[in-house]
Amino acid sequence: MPLNIVEKILYAHRLSGNLTPGEELGIRIDQTLTQDATGTMAYLQFESMGLECVRTELSLSYVDHNTVQVGFENADDHAYLRSVAQRYGIIFSRPGNGICHQLHLERFGKPGATLLGSDSHTPTGGGIGMLAIGAGGIDVAVAMAGGAFYLTSPKVTLVRLSGELRPGVSAKDVILKVLSVYGTNGNVGRVLEYGGPGVATLGVPARATITNMGAELGVTTSVFPSDETTRSFLVAQQREGDWRELTADQDAGYDQILEINLAELEPLAACPHSPGNIGSIAALSGKKVNQVLIGSCTNSSYRDLKTVALMLQGRKVHPEVEVGIAPGSRQVVAMLAAEGLLTDLISSGVRILENACGFCIGNHMSPGTNAVSLRTSNRNFEGRSGTMSAQIYLISPESAAAAALTGAFTDPRTIESLPKAVAEPTTFTIDDSMFLFCESAGAGVPSTTIVRGPNIGEVPSGKPLENKLDGVAVIRVDDRITTDHIMPAGARLKFRSNIPRYAQCVFENVDPEFYDRASCNRDNGLHNVIVAGLSYGQGSSREHAAMCPMYLGVKAVIAKSIERIHCANLINFGIVPFIFEDQSSYEQIEQGDRITIDNLVEAIRGDGRAVVCNLTSGVEFTVVAGLTERQKSILINGGLLANPV
Repeated sequence: MPLNIVEKILYAHRLSGNLTPGEELGIRIDQTLTQDATGTMAYLQFESMGLECVRTELSLSYVDHNTVQVGFENADDHAYLRSVAQRYGIIFSRPGNGICHQLHLERFGKPGATLLGSDSHTPTGGGIGMLAIGAGGIDVAVAMAGGAFYLTSPKVTLVRLSGELRPGVSAKDVILKVLSVYGTNGNVGRVLEYGGPGVATLGVPARATITNMGAELGVTTSVFPSDETTRSFLVAQQREGDWRELTADQDAGYDQILEINLAELEPLAACPHSPGNIGSIAALSGKKVNQVLIGSCTNSSYRDLKTVALMLQGRKVHPEVEVGIAPGSRQVVAMLAAEGLLTDLISSGVRILENACGFCIGNHMSPGTNAVSLRTSNRNFEGRSGTMSAQIYLISPESAAAAALTGAFTDPRTIESLPKAVAEPTTFTIDDSMFLFCESAGAGVPSTTIVRGPNIGEVPSGKPLENKLDGVAVIRVDDRITTDHIMPAGARLKFRSNIPRYAQCVFENVDPEFYDRASCNRDNGLHNVIVAGLSYGQGSSREHAAMCPMYLGVKAVIAKSIERIHCANLINFGIVPFIFEDQSSYEQIEQGDRITIDNLVEAIRGDGRAVVCNLTSGVEFTVVAGLTERQKSILINGGLLANPV
């Protein structure tokens, strides 16, 4: 039977289940990655399993999010991560080495392998032919322990590319085009596979940009073939031995096919406040810009930053625009410096930022009040930048450089300094000195003393599900509530290892009184229930958006729809993910309403259907939790840690 790329990788890694769309599938994970914002809790969870070392082929701990060490918390967490990596046989990437997804693409990604990461942009690895999936930290901990990762066997959409991008149009515009077609919700249980003759015109960094931002679609992951372009990239990284050819069979089947002619694309932008709100640069032309930030795991490669450097070479950025550039890795910095391009960037008036996530997660470089900020990153949710009133647009490096020069939205195709396509180097600069390797993969050092500062807390434990839910609709929120809305990042990320403290931040930018209200309900013996609209929990994989609500006594979420990673995280922490059987029932429950569900355990054991009684209004309506037998057991027992592997 002819197979597509996704099917080939899934068949090679299948541990349980069938490749029938909609069925639960368990797969073996070859590699894992964590970053510091999610990694501390993932390793605390792994420690609780009592194993001597990791059981994957390769596991890496990157520090790239909280590298701005204000206060003791971040430095303490980094010390914990370094020591736990040595103890359990995990490669540790030191602060300042670079962004996890860029580094993993450069130094460790393997075509045909599976990668599970505690970061929603792990699908970046699909640019090199990996099946790379983002998940909550506890799922990554289970994978490090040798356990299967469970996912819904996906439908596969072929995005067939033809033609070739014109100068001034780049990979960011390709994924923004895909987002304009599919939007940011309604794509759960789907994988995008890229193919067609246009694929050969895109280098690995371009492909990685496209798969990286596929996360904003809500799909499970995205993947490109592994071909001669992939091989050339790995040869240049001195990793030819990691290459294997991986393409779809002729006549392979797909659920859908989307045709995109690269030659017909134009520069695009994701407008406030969603990656799916797509407009053209031409339509925005002339709009004043206050800030331009270039970097993030989406667009911080050598190719991207060299393109920007050549556009700014010998010129000055507009005097009214603040411009910052965050390279993706030390490799990128070293190569730009060797070519004199780093000097050109500095001379043009650019601020060179650390090789880290920084501005993308609102950790620094927050724009001014009501400012218009253009960024090459992947998310522009309201307030994510650290400034609630800012207008954030997501654009390509070429469009960013054009705006930096002119002070306004400008079609990069009109800029005289627009260079021809930057060629992929035949040799990349290799310096792995900021990776701390183990003697062999998975070989830990049992004598290592794990460093635990006062910010390193304990893993909160859930309680078995009670048969009656007796509680309060503690909050009612609208459509497209992101994990940034639930658990703010930026300055708050330093509390991620201290759940009682971080829980005080739940929904703080949506409803500052949420913590007090939820705590009061919990302490008075009432269950808390979150009521939501469409696409609840989109965005980051941060499991704290389930863990902290669990700590505050949240027992259920009732929504019109819930995104994949967040739904899994809710289940992992013993929170029932209910969906309104009739979406109009959303209008029949208000914040503060007293609600009950009788025979809850029986409902979960059965078909997941339950009747919600709104005691305040006297209305009843039906909700449904679509669960596998495995998920039912997790919920009834109070969470995944009750039986992790």
